[in-house]
Amino acid sequence: MKNKVALSVAIITKNEEERLPECLKSISFADDIIVVDSGSTDRTCEIARKFLCKVFIEEWKGYGPQKNSAVQKCRNEWVLIIDADERVPEETRQKIVGILKNPACDAYSFKRKNFLHGRWIKHCGWWPDRVIRLVKKDRGKFYNTVHERWVTDGKIGYLDENIEHYSYSNYPDLIRKLNHYSTIKATELFISGRKANPFSPVFHGITMFLRTYLLKRGFLDGMDGLVIALTIGGGSFFKYAKLLELQRHK
Repeated sequence: MKNKVALSVAIITKNEEERLPECLKSISFADDIIVVDSGSTDRTCEIARKFLCKVFIEEWKGYGPQKNSAVQKCRNEWVLIIDADERVPEETRQKIVGILKNPACDAYSFKRKNFLHGRWIKHCGWWPDRVIRLVKKDRGKFYNTVHERWVTDGKIGYLDENIEHYSYSNYPDLIRKLNHYSTIKATELFISGRKANPFSPVFHGITMFLRTYLLKRGFLDGMDGLVIALTIGGGSFFKYAKLLELQRHK
């Protein structure tokens, strides 16, 4: 435990053998690392155990509930919630260690740098992409099964330090997640009683594309910006198209 700090880290995984090692190296300063895996078929759990993480295998419950399960298993009061495709840079590590000596808030948000093709995407709504990640575990919880967010009744501190996010390595990654998330969101809308009409997919798809590419200046990110804007617009289009399909065909 030499040079470790009293901090827990909560990570949820599934088939993350390629990205998990760099993530775990970046948070090796914490003395308690919890990994909740939802049935990996690769070496994810083996890698986690090699890094001395505590590994739990659980059925998938949705992003929010799965992360809540990981947080509840943490032994320390303060928890850093991170994804397997994220990294904690050195300056952010130093900031976290400093905060833990005398915390003034109940949760802290970081700026998140999103990368595509190894390049930092500065527009498209991908920056600063604030996320709450350092939390006092008994002062809040995650809500939503997708696009989950930490909600606390305490004070939130907003930090200038960042977390690096390597979620997408190429365009096929974007398309796969477009399909995955649009299905989840369409199902949630259907269950909640939301309705779509034949114009909904086109209206929402075009609106989200224009907002991302023009208002959020995605055009400044070149071809990557165009593809991201098309993917975001496409995700919105298919979310409502799938909702319409559920309405018609259950």
